[in-house]
Amino acid sequence: MSKVRVAKSAGFCFGVDRAVKMVYNELNTNTKVATLGPIIHNQDVVSDMQAKGARVIESVEELLPDETVVIRSHGVGRDVYEAIERKGNRMLDATCPFVSRIHKIVAEKTKEGYFILIAGDESHPEIQGIVGHCAQNYCVFKDDVELKHVFPNYYGKKLAFVAQTTYNILLWDKCLKEIPKDDPNIVIFDTICNATDARQSDAAKLARESDIMLVVGGRHSSNTVKLYEVCSRYCKTYHIENADELSSLRLPSTDNIGITAGASTPAYIIKEVETTMTENTNLTANPDEEIDFAEALDQSFKKIHTGEKVKGIVVGIDNAEITVDLGTKHTGYVKLEDLTDDTTKKPSDLVSIGDEIELIVIKVNDAEGTAALSKRKVDEQAGFDKVVKAYEDGEVLEGVVQHVVPKGVTLTYLGVRVFIPASQTGLRRGEDLEQLLKKPVQFKIIEVTEGRKRAVGSIKAVENDKKEEAKAKFWETAEVGSTYTGKVKSLTSFGAFVDLGGIDGMVHISELSWKRIKHPSEVVNVGDTLEVYIKDLNREENRISLGFKKAEDNPWEIFKANYSVGDVVKATIVSITSFGAFAQIIDGVDGLIHISQIADKKVENVKDILSVGDEVDVKIIDIDTDAKRISISMRALLDGSEDEAEADEAPAEEDAE
Repeated sequence: MSKVRVAKSAGFCFGVDRAVKMVYNELNTNTKVATLGPIIHNQDVVSDMQAKGARVIESVEELLPDETVVIRSHGVGRDVYEAIERKGNRMLDATCPFVSRIHKIVAEKTKEGYFILIAGDESHPEIQGIVGHCAQNYCVFKDDVELKHVFPNYYGKKLAFVAQTTYNILLWDKCLKEIPKDDPNIVIFDTICNATDARQSDAAKLARESDIMLVVGGRHSSNTVKLYEVCSRYCKTYHIENADELSSLRLPSTDNIGITAGASTPAYIIKEVETTMTENTNLTANPDEEIDFAEALDQSFKKIHTGEKVKGIVVGIDNAEITVDLGTKHTGYVKLEDLTDDTTKKPSDLVSIGDEIELIVIKVNDAEGTAALSKRKVDEQAGFDKVVKAYEDGEVLEGVVQHVVPKGVTLTYLGVRVFIPASQTGLRRGEDLEQLLKKPVQFKIIEVTEGRKRAVGSIKAVENDKKEEAKAKFWETAEVGSTYTGKVKSLTSFGAFVDLGGIDGMVHISELSWKRIKHPSEVVNVGDTLEVYIKDLNREENRISLGFKKAEDNPWEIFKANYSVGDVVKATIVSITSFGAFAQIIDGVDGLIHISQIADKKVENVKDILSVGDEVDVKIIDIDTDAKRISISMRALLDGSEDEAEADEAPAEEDAE
């Protein structure tokens, strides 16, 4: 028992369906209709229209004064539109939207100075219509061999390539290999109808799995002939116009029979062929079934509606949009701004040919057979659901700040716009928000607006949480004497506040240096990293006193370790009093030169001999460790004065530090 299968995409395409419906709808109210050429390459349909009153004319000149003229799906050149306008007849334009797109492309590129190269059959009415929009700057080639021959004639020119909507996809692939890659003077447009692509691909797949193929369609139908050529590559193939021709064929006995049909073949003819073949293979069928044109057409086209969620297969990608097969007779388009809100991305960065994606229908144009779609809206809805959950759970999210706006910044999370007010950025009042631009940040959702799919976020909330967590962790382990590495956060006149990692401690000014200083900025600056230790803790008030001075850096300890009584050292005069002068021996340690130890004679006024800044040689004559006082003498270094100096040494009257 043989199996008969019909290709998934066999039969009417959108453009043909649209044109046929336009004629039948017009005939319902007006019998004075003329089609400019056969509306489709199918005599059964054309004969039915003629029976209902339609005329087929070959030129505008044949129009009667009161007739409505219908331009078929193949389209026409500008001169035909102009001729109809001069005639003054009412016109219905049934040009396929895919063909209209080519008209627009070649017209625009011609104005931009491009020479148009068109892949297709020069005698086909679609090609004749296309060249009518090229202002004579064109060349038509039928295949890769002809392209290879003519292409050298156009080296150095700005070239735009298009293809007939029903062009053989296998031939087009060969042609593309003959075109130089990455030439800035060459642009290539993918103009083969996705329905043609799908029909040829489905037919090829079925042919590979079948013993014979029946290709149903008009003898003069370009796309039907191409289907025949495609299928003939894989198995024995027959081209028929209708079921009546089957009786004249001597079909071999086979196990698998495949059926496909051109874009001009209505559903009822495909059904008749399938029925005849299944009868001959003892399968159940109803040969007397009557086919209603309108019903057959309606059943073959699924409706889609604005706001509906649909799935589609990516069939085309360029820099501005992607084309999607929805499984309906609408061609779906997703513009870049409806694909993503990331301005750094191109469509090819986000999707690939063959990807199945979920989309929201934005707008349906049944007249042109197109549907505007949005992937971003689907992503926004899914993203918003996650944003709402993150809000409810208090989850920390991550994103990159994209824009600085009045009173805050914005970013996008999973397609959802999140506004972060300036007060929630974590910056101080008046700080420049631009420093956050293009920076990754962590934030929490603090408010959501269901209706507008908008959310308010807070970077500050995350930082506050981190601080609280750090505080809790700090107080768990903190004890006097513990050391920490922190950054100076701010300075005051009485000390420096140091960030210990979420919690601040203060180093008093007296703890910043062993020397006397007037302001902390003499020792540290905001942003400096310090090694500090805890001097005191007040858990009730969350106050932490820090120490910075290290014992090993104590100048007095350094002095004791390196100097002794009797050592001769150089010292710098740092201050003068009525009873002598203080001289710095090392940084932070001063010694007193009593007035009696300045010279080997009586000194009435110290300033007569010494000035601040003078560097003098002195001898250490006494060290009082408990009082931290040092006595030094210039006189002791004078000849014969040492013993006398020691005998006359007067007690220091000021602290040597």
